[in-house]
Amino acid sequence: MDYAESRIYQPGDDVRRLDWRLTARSGRLHTKLFQEEREGRLLILLDTNQSMRFGTRVRFKSVQAARAAALAAWYVVRAGERVGLMEFGCVDRLLRPDAGPRGALAVCGALSDGGADRMRERGESLSDALSRAHRLMHGANRVLLISDGLEADDAAKGRLLDLTRKAGVRVLVVADALELSLPPPGRYPLEHEGERREVALFGERQRREFQQRLGAGQARLNAMAQSLGIPHRTIDTTADPLDAILALLAPGVRR
Repeated sequence: MDYAESRIYQPGDDVRRLDWRLTARSGRLHTKLFQEEREGRLLILLDTNQSMRFGTRVRFKSVQAARAAALAAWYVVRAGERVGLMEFGCVDRLLRPDAGPRGALAVCGALSDGGADRMRERGESLSDALSRAHRLMHGANRVLLISDGLEADDAAKGRLLDLTRKAGVRVLVVADALELSLPPPGRYPLEHEGERREVALFGERQRREFQQRLGAGQARLNAMAQSLGIPHRTIDTTADPLDAILALLAPGVRR
């Protein structure tokens, strides 16, 4: 229980909670009021849609997102909070917020197994995922969304706004280098489900259109968070996620 304030004594108040210092100063009996300390609970919303399984530098976006989620889990449990995980997209899984090393290890265990036994045939829009999170928060008072934004549909903005009325929301956008800046001129081999293609990018206009199309998701999610005043950060697949996690989850962060 945390001390909240003191007020004039009223009949029926617990005499063991009298504020003797204020009583002595004012000459009138005062009672201390307490409020229950609210334990922090973080729910990590992790995007597992197919678009996350892409990367041209060091690692896939999905791997970088998992690294960020693991760091966030350990950071908050060391601060005395509980942590839970909701995966959306190609994996459907929910871990209720739990405390201490047990909570962080549960999140890391879920991240490491890949969710092969929980795979969906199709992905999931961000708006649908946010609607589910709104219903299944299990007392979480903070939410960290980790996504590349490709499934950020028009309805997601309203769902994000709804979520901010229930919890403090933070957004971490994971992007590939090709989504953030113009690719150098050249030929780029791409592979998907065993099928290989080569994309030739030489003209500046061609490279710019390619980058804009590829990075449309992260640009859309960042703009959405910005318009709603939600603190957000962007990292690429080569970065150490720790700085972004600290910037988003440290006490007192507003933007």
